[in-house]
Amino acid sequence: MAHKDTFWMACDSTEQLRAEYGPFHTREEAEAEARKLGFGYLLRYEHILGDDDEIEEVRCVFIELQDMPAAPKPGVTFHTRCASCGEAAAHEMAWQAEVWADIHEFEHSRHKVRLFEHARGEGLREIGDGHGFAA
Repeated sequence: MAHKDTFWMACDSTEQLRAEYGPFHTREEAEAEARKLGFGYLLRYEHILGDDDEIEEVRCVFIELQDMPAAPKPGVTFHTRCASCGEAAAHEMAWQAEVWADIHEFEHSRHKVRLFEHARGEGLREIGDGHGFAA
């Protein structure tokens, strides 16, 4: 007897070349992550499985999230700088800076990355003392 397997992804657009993050078992998990990343869509995958558990059909449904926070203020950039080795990078979105910091600290276990926000007319401001600021 055929059955349906459903999982959820957070995604940034409905275009073919989109960023997807997941999978998640529930819509609530996917929606929380999508909002954290600033993604405006959820993607529900439905796999119809046959008696031998082989995929017979795949259905994809996009769901646009409502009440998404506004895009970052114009002229705001995010910066990361390793306090240990000095490696630095600039980012358009807060979540990109957080991902860069996570990767750098993973690759260099004793390094500590500092996170900054730069706004025109306001200067450079350090964001907290750790990760999770993009949430």
